[in-house]
Amino acid sequence: MEKKDIVSMSFEELSKELGEMGLPKFRATQIYDWLHKKCVTSFEEMTNISKDLIKKLNDNFVIFACTIEKKLVSRYDSTVKYLFSLPDGEYLECVVMDYKYGHTICISTQVGCKMGCAFCASGIGGFKRQLTPSEMLSQIYTAQRDLSLRISRIVLMGMGEPLDNFDNVMRFLELVSDERGLNIGMRHISLSTSGIVPRIYDLLDKRLQLTLSVSLHAPNNEIRSKIMPVNKSWDIDELLNACKTYGEETSRRISFEYAMMKGVNDTPECAEELSKRLKGILCHVNLIPANEVPEKGHERSTDNSIVQFKSILEKNGLAVTVRRTLGSDINASCGQLRREKIKEDNK
Repeated sequence: MEKKDIVSMSFEELSKELGEMGLPKFRATQIYDWLHKKCVTSFEEMTNISKDLIKKLNDNFVIFACTIEKKLVSRYDSTVKYLFSLPDGEYLECVVMDYKYGHTICISTQVGCKMGCAFCASGIGGFKRQLTPSEMLSQIYTAQRDLSLRISRIVLMGMGEPLDNFDNVMRFLELVSDERGLNIGMRHISLSTSGIVPRIYDLLDKRLQLTLSVSLHAPNNEIRSKIMPVNKSWDIDELLNACKTYGEETSRRISFEYAMMKGVNDTPECAEELSKRLKGILCHVNLIPANEVPEKGHERSTDNSIVQFKSILEKNGLAVTVRRTLGSDINASCGQLRREKIKEDNK
């Protein structure tokens, strides 16, 4: 009999499973607390559970957990980057960042990525598989245990496209925001998408109070289709129409991510065109000095180009920030540690 992934179960599902095993209702509360507040990695750590019950749990369920394969700590800003190994031999990455308001974790939602964006290392080597809700949660639980701190904010912007793993991501959000677990409010969670338009409408229907971040990275279809293949399925007009609707119906401001690449999307003309595109959309623009990935060949924009680009957007009435570069000495953008590890394994 295949064991069930207990950490991916909702409280209601767990209660039902334990009830069918003839266990009293309080056991579900007890076990859920061990799994999602104390974040144990084995049933043996549940010290107020009898040995007989621990055996039953081991016979029927499994706790999937990440193992730290590699850990890098920035000497500049305390950013921590993890390479985790999974029970099936795959690898994923996450990053913990220290801000004045608390600790933010950027987690992965897939092993690899299908999107093939021209500036990103996550998709090098292709897509391997979806991550389960428990594997997403384990990134947080493992980092918290290792660093002896509490994560206060979550960004789904690591390896993978969250909306391409929609059902698992929705369950993850349900679990991580549950007051019986970590209880991280939706307003402290950001979900990033490259622009899978039908799923943006599906997310809208959920009426979650999270922040939707959209990887835009270009002011027009010509540039965006060259650097983001997803634009060939849903072009920039379809995407921005979905974003406008999302903002109007949720009253939540969209965050547009824009990786600044030298000679690709960073000209004053691009800034003017982007300003016109975003007019009337409840939004904020986050300019990102692009990470240079050797296999991709793009250079990051100069500081002067970024300042000029920002100035033009602000002149046209847009709210703009330039993302602070964290963990620059440890390549804190996702995908690069996994790529290096796969190279080592293949030698």
